Amino acid sequence: MVAVIDITDPGDERVDDFRDLNSVDRRPDLPSGRGLVIAEGVLVAQRMLASRFRPHAFLGTDRRLTELAGDLAGVDLPFYRATAEVMAQVVGFHLNRGVLAAARRPRELTVAGVLAGARTVAVLEGVNDHENLGSIFRNAAGLGVDAVVFGAGCADPLYRRAVRVSMGHALLVPFARAEHWPADLHLLRDNGFRLLAMTPDPQVGTLSDVLGAIHADKVAILVGAEGPGLTETVMRASDVRVRVPMSRGTDSLNVATAAALAFYERARQGAAAGPII
Repeated sequence: MVAVIDITDPGDERVDDFRDLNSVDRRPDLPSGRGLVIAEGVLVAQRMLASRFRPHAFLGTDRRLTELAGDLAGVDLPFYRATAEVMAQVVGFHLNRGVLAAARRPRELTVAGVLAGARTVAVLEGVNDHENLGSIFRNAAGLGVDAVVFGAGCADPLYRRAVRVSMGHALLVPFARAEHWPADLHLLRDNGFRLLAMTPDPQVGTLSDVLGAIHADKVAILVGAEGPGLTETVMRASDVRVRVPMSRGTDSLNVATAAALAFYERARQGAAAGPII
């Protein structure tokens, strides 16, 4: 049963896990800090409760406690109830969403583990912007991507902003980091995946044409950082290069937008579970 504990003193040590979230040196959601994952807002907190990231404490207003009452039924953890003003002093800024949840990071999943049973996988290299990363997870969840694999140079998907932008889907879509990059791409190929590398090169085939031609049961969509894109080494390791057709002299799209188009096209051609309308 949830233990509701009223917090009136912003200096109360019991809410230290939520303290000064904007401080680079003390922010607890950084791997170099306390190793915590912070969920912000009711919806993201609900998704944390449904994920493998089990929260150990909440900090929020009485209104948000009421909204989460059904989700917290039978959950044994403290809900630190505070006014918006006290919360702002603890967190370091005014929190419009009114509630935070904190969870410790569990053991990371393996690439082999997230590939088991998957048919569509996103593989990222150099995607180091947290908002782009969060958007990719939200797109992946909505468009039938089963897992995400991180290559070199990617940002932390469990950083608070990434989790928030993903609407909590970074906690639900399985992900793993390649230990040896790009050598670990062979793990995908050994598991029957065709590797499609996205590029703005106008000389390569379009997503729809290539996906329609290969008839692959398992597809990995490789996406690189904005600007440089995928490295040439990764390009050479892929099975085929694909592009999004562009017009009006536009050379490329935002990486999260391009990834979403690839996920949609894969789903549209009948590979993803569930209808895409």
